[in-house]
Amino acid sequence: MRVCLMIEGQEGVTWEQWLALAHAAEAAELDGLFRSDHYRSIHRGDPAGSLDAWTTLAALAARTERIRLGTLVSPVAFRHASVLAKSVVTVDQISGGRVELGIGAGWFEPEYEAYRFPFMSPAARFGELEHQLEEINRQWTEADDVWPKPVTQPRPPIIVGGHAKPRTVAAAVRFADEYNTVVPTVEQALERYQIVTKAALAAGRERLRFSMMATVVLGRDDNEAAERERAWLASTMMPVSPQLVGTVEQVAEMLRRYEAVGVERAMLQHLVHEDVEMVSLLGELASALAG
Repeated sequence: MRVCLMIEGQEGVTWEQWLALAHAAEAAELDGLFRSDHYRSIHRGDPAGSLDAWTTLAALAARTERIRLGTLVSPVAFRHASVLAKSVVTVDQISGGRVELGIGAGWFEPEYEAYRFPFMSPAARFGELEHQLEEINRQWTEADDVWPKPVTQPRPPIIVGGHAKPRTVAAAVRFADEYNTVVPTVEQALERYQIVTKAALAAGRERLRFSMMATVVLGRDDNEAAERERAWLASTMMPVSPQLVGTVEQVAEMLRRYEAVGVERAMLQHLVHEDVEMVSLLGELASALAG
């Protein structure tokens, strides 16, 4: 299983913090750095907010050398399909082919209200998701009047996320390379993996890579893990603990259960982004899983 750092950028992450996190992720030899694409804070509240996702990734692409960079996920209402396609190609060019596009229908209504984005019905949002996936694919691969093309050929990887419901699965099978699901139990991960894989095979294509996003807190021992968990609860104002809590060895064992049911990549949410030191423990976790 490969491990990526996942940062919720809408929680007041500054440019200096982004740079420190990216450098720490590279030093820890993580597979990638992914970020949310929200415009308004979800966990910490105002005045926490977000720097633009794709502008940030472009800047990080110029300041990193190895890690993959992407969104989980960019809502379709925030950008015209052509603007999103051009933004991803720009990061792909700057990074030398290290970009991935996570794309979704969107859900957090308060940010739509604050920034005057139209909050369409669920059916309309999923329809726009399908339209943007088709148009972005066309511009990257077929359009002979859209240039430059991506460095990554035939195109950058595309990730669609969800809970393995019919419309996201159908869109992923038609257009994407990876299906990502959020904070599943092991049983839910197995069920969703089977749904996505069955749909891909029925469509006559190879199965999609299957990944998950999960909240994590790591410590070098039980006491440090407990201390970080307390900081996590205080910072996020969440009513429940992170999904994965413990030492590197304990969390590695938890993730091996997910790997056994089909999860190939874990995007691990580090919600206390000020704690750059924990990123090194994610590197140790990645090494343990690789071994």
